[in-house]
Amino acid sequence: MNASGLKNSVRGEINVTPLVDVCLVLLIIFMVVTPIIQREHGVQLPKTQRAEPVSPNDRQLTVTVRLDGSVLVEGRPVPDVTLHAVLRGLRAGNPDRPVIVKGDRRLRYERICQLLEVISDAGFRNVGLITELRTEAV
Repeated sequence: MNASGLKNSVRGEINVTPLVDVCLVLLIIFMVVTPIIQREHGVQLPKTQRAEPVSPNDRQLTVTVRLDGSVLVEGRPVPDVTLHAVLRGLRAGNPDRPVIVKGDRRLRYERICQLLEVISDAGFRNVGLITELRTEAV
C-alpha cells in the first residue's frame, strides 16, 4: 500500500526506454539511407591523382550533369531552357555563392563546357569541378 492508501494508483513516471529505442532505430535508418541518397543521381565522377576533400557547405550551389545530359540544381531536375533563369535567380539571392559542378566522367567534354558557359552567363564567378581520387596506380 502506498501513502494514500490506494493499491492500484497510476504512476506518474515516464518510461524512457521505448523512446530511446525508437531514436536509435531512426539514427540507424538515417545512417544507412544517407549514402544511398548521395549516390541517387547516378553520376560517376572523373578520377584524378589529386582530389581535395570537399566539405559540405550551406553556401555552395551544387549543379549535377547526368550521363543523359540532364541537369540537376541542388538535386532538382531543371530543363535546359530554364536553367539560365533558375541560376540567375539563385545568384540574385547570394551573388558570391560558389558553384560546384558534378559531371559524369562519361559525358562529352562539350556538354560540360556548355554548362560552364551557362553558369558563367548567370553571373557566377567561383566555379569548381568535383572529382574522385584515383586509387589504382597509373
